[in-house]
Amino acid sequence: MSFNTRKGTHGTRQPSGPLFRLFNKIAARRIRKGSGQMMGFNALILKTVGAKSGAERTNPVGWFPGPDGSYLIVASAMGATGNPGWYYNLAAHPDKVTIEVDGRTTPVTPEQLTGPERDQAWEQIIAASPRFASYQEKTDRELPIIRLRPRSA
Repeated sequence: MSFNTRKGTHGTRQPSGPLFRLFNKIAARRIRKGSGQMMGFNALILKTVGAKSGAERTNPVGWFPGPDGSYLIVASAMGATGNPGWYYNLAAHPDKVTIEVDGRTTPVTPEQLTGPERDQAWEQIIAASPRFASYQEKTDRELPIIRLRPRSA
């Protein structure tokens, strides 16, 4: 498992601040209440452990169906120069990642896709949600695609 996407040299500003945190809380509440949608696509709640803080972190994230019941997520940060914080949390504590989907909490194993596997997933993602192509155009870092596979208990 390789989480090695470096910060780019240009891109949009990293989403942050009180309004962004409020948006995330509202989006997570909507997802938990059963809509399962955010900004026009399927959404899940990603729970990680902070890479530096060790505190539990919760982020609503759009997802796309992967092979064998897996979930594909993109560390786009809306085209920001840097990766979102949750990307580093996945790398630091891959064994402590869970997702909430359809009212169920599932432990998952994250894996960053590379090469042809990433290319195929990227084509699937931008066909389903072209906004991700516009995010990629805003930055020179390759947007990481992470596959989340349910872990057996």
